[in-house]
Amino acid sequence: MAVKELTILVVCSLIVCTGSEIFTSTDKISHLFEEEKFLLDAFSLYIDAEEEIVKKMKRDLLLLQLGTYSDPVDPEQIKDPVAAFILLIRLRSEWMSIEKYTSRSLSEYNVYQTVLEYAEIPQVEDLQGAALGLISLQELYKLYPHNITKETSLNADQAYFVGFVAYNENKFQHAFLWFLYSLGRLAEYSTVTEKELLHYLSDSAYHFGSLPVAIYFSQQLFSLDPTNEEVKVQLDLYRFLRYQKTSNKDIFTLINESSNSYEALCRGEVDERTSKRQMALSCRYSTGGGNPRLMYAPVKEEVEWDEPRIIRYHDIISDREIEILKNISRPLLSRSETIGGVTNIRTSQSVVLDEGHPVVARVNQRIADITGLSMKSAEHLHVQNYGIGGKYEPHYDELYTENGRIATFLIYMSDVEIGGSTVFPKVGVALKPKKGSAVLWYNLRKNGNVDLNTEHAGCPVLRGNKWVANKWIHEYGQEFRRPCSLSYLR
Repeated sequence: MAVKELTILVVCSLIVCTGSEIFTSTDKISHLFEEEKFLLDAFSLYIDAEEEIVKKMKRDLLLLQLGTYSDPVDPEQIKDPVAAFILLIRLRSEWMSIEKYTSRSLSEYNVYQTVLEYAEIPQVEDLQGAALGLISLQELYKLYPHNITKETSLNADQAYFVGFVAYNENKFQHAFLWFLYSLGRLAEYSTVTEKELLHYLSDSAYHFGSLPVAIYFSQQLFSLDPTNEEVKVQLDLYRFLRYQKTSNKDIFTLINESSNSYEALCRGEVDERTSKRQMALSCRYSTGGGNPRLMYAPVKEEVEWDEPRIIRYHDIISDREIEILKNISRPLLSRSETIGGVTNIRTSQSVVLDEGHPVVARVNQRIADITGLSMKSAEHLHVQNYGIGGKYEPHYDELYTENGRIATFLIYMSDVEIGGSTVFPKVGVALKPKKGSAVLWYNLRKNGNVDLNTEHAGCPVLRGNKWVANKWIHEYGQEFRRPCSLSYLR
C-alpha cells in the first residue's frame, strides 16, 4: 500500500512543480514550508515501502531456507544424478530470486551484489548439460523416468525441463517419456500447463513415428481447446498420415538391444567366455623386476587380461594421499577436453598437478617403481572428476605423435556404486573402479605400432562420485627398459 501512496504523491508533486528558480521570489521561498512537509511525507512513505519489501524478502528467505533444510544435501555426498540435477536447479532459482531484490538496493556498498560477481552460480548451460547427462544415462542403461527417479523424484516443471532438452536434441522417445512423467505430476503450483504438455507429447510421438499416440494426445488437446484451429489442422494431418503408413513404432518401450559392445560392457553384459578366461589369470606379489624399494614391500599385482596385457595393482595409494590429491585439485578443476576441444564425448573436469608437490612426487616415484619405466618424458599427473552421467566414450590414449604414449597408468581414487567402469570394447573386458587400486596397459606394441585392442572408455557414472588420476608415460627414455621389437606383428 505504501508503494501506491508514494507513487501518487510523486505524480502530484511533478504536476505542481514548475521547475523555475526560487531565490528571485519571496513568495516562492515562503512556499518551501509546504514543500518541506511534502518531502517529509514522501520520505516517510518511502521508508514504509522499503519496510514492506524487506518483510517480503524475509518471508521469501524463510521459505527458501525451509525448502533447503527440509532436505539437506552434503555436496560431497551427492551420488544420485537426479539429486545433483535438482540441487543445480534449486541453487539457480534461489540466487536469481535473491538477486531480483538486491539489485535494486540503494546501499552504497551492496555486499550481496559483490558476492554475486564472484559466486559460482549454476547457469542455464549447466542445467541443460545436467539434463543431457540424465538422458545419456537413460540411453545407455535403458532407464525410464520412473527408474532414474526411484530415489529422488522430480516435480512437473523439472521433468518438463529434461523433456524439453531431449526434444531439442531430437531424442523424441525420451522427450515423450519425460513429458508423460511431467503430466502425471502436474500440481497447482506447476508453471508448465497441461496444454503445453499435451502439445509436446503429441509432437514428440509424431516425430518418433508413433502416429496413433500422436493422434490420441492431439485429441486430448483439442478437447481442452476446441476453438484452436491449429490443433484441428494438426489432428487432421496426423489422421491422414496414419492411413498412409503401415509401420508404427512403440514409443512407450525402450529397445533393450545393445547398439555396440561399449554400451553392453557398461551395463555389465560380459561374455561368459571372457569371464572364464579371466578366471584362469593369475595374481602375485611383484617387486617391479627387483626394484629395491619393493623388495620388502611388494605390490599386489592382478592380471585382468592377457592380450593386451592389463594389470591391476591393489592398495598402491593411501586414503590420506587420495584426499590430499583431491584437495589440491578441487580449486583448479576445469572442463576436460579432447584433441578437438570441449565435447560431449568427454564429460568431466580435470587438472594437471604440479610435480613439485611432495605427494604428487611420491605417487610418481611409486609409478616408476611399479612399472620399471622412466618418468622423464611422462606427462604430469592428471586428476579427473566426473559429473552427472560423466563419461569418456571409446578412444585411444596414443595421440600419434613422435614421442608417443607408450603406457597408461590409471589410478582409481574412489569407488563407484553403479557405472563408471573402464571398458575395452575390442576384447570385451570391463574393469570396475576400486579405490586405491590402479591399472596399467601398454598403448604401443614393442614395434611402436598402436595396439588397436587398447581402445577403451569410461562408462557413465550412474551413481557415485568418480575420481581418477592418469599418468601417461611416453616412449623416450624407455629404450633399455622396454626394448623395441624387430617384428612387424609385435
